Amino acid sequence: MTNNTVADILIEALPYIRRFSTKTVVIKYGGHAMVDEALKTNFSKDMTLLKTIGINPVVVHGGGPQINTALDAMGITSTFIRGMRYTDDATMDVVEMVLGGKVNKEIVSRINQQGGRAVGLTGKDGGLLLAEKMTIVHQEADKPPEIIDPGMVGSVCQVNPEIIHTLTGQGFIPIIAPVGVGTQGETYNINADVVAAKIAAALNAERLILVTDVDGVLDPDKTLISSVNDQEINQMIQDGRIAGGMIPKVECALSAIQEGVAKSHIINGKTPHAVLLELFTDSGIGTQVFNS
Repeated sequence: MTNNTVADILIEALPYIRRFSTKTVVIKYGGHAMVDEALKTNFSKDMTLLKTIGINPVVVHGGGPQINTALDAMGITSTFIRGMRYTDDATMDVVEMVLGGKVNKEIVSRINQQGGRAVGLTGKDGGLLLAEKMTIVHQEADKPPEIIDPGMVGSVCQVNPEIIHTLTGQGFIPIIAPVGVGTQGETYNINADVVAAKIAAALNAERLILVTDVDGVLDPDKTLISSVNDQEINQMIQDGRIAGGMIPKVECALSAIQEGVAKSHIINGKTPHAVLLELFTDSGIGTQVFNS
């Protein structure tokens, strides 16, 4: 890469750095980017850079593969109901241990090694995430609805972001495990995408970025759609162009912008420095979702 090329990249990034300065960006960190060693290091550097140039990154992480490994080692069989892990008491203990302990602290440590100041949280800290038990209603034609119990899987009732404001105001990067607390002190396992969207809305974030293992929303020719609005997404879901695991992703992206987040982004974390490329380049690398 020539010196001129490097200079061009920096100049291209400048207006975006100005735009996002002092703003909050919520990043859902998941997928292959949490497993590959080089990508993990890149992500740590990226979060440190964002904070250094005056942007407030808030990270919500997943940890499905790490949970699977821990459950297998303990001889606990995982059961999934419509894509959600059935979470009994024994499974919940492992989920909390892995997410709030091993995974969270590794992310914190890696960012701190790069010169950042990260602090690990779960949704139980400071009453950050108040949750309630989720129930699933399964409806088939000509049959009565079936109520499915997924165990200690929760949905977010309320976000109390004071602890996040305190940390970001003091120069820290909050790293949040998606575990919530019920009114009676119960612990709930919550989908990380949902938690990220709810936290982004509560913080009035400038951006929500969902780091996944796919490039974003694709057209029928498998070509990336770089920008799409809420009406277009709803139509694409209805006609089947958005299907399967992408549906909950775009629904989280939509829920965030409907609750005040300026734009949401779905990006492929397998691309090195994916967050920086999406935020600071004209073309980006993923799909941005916005209100029409």
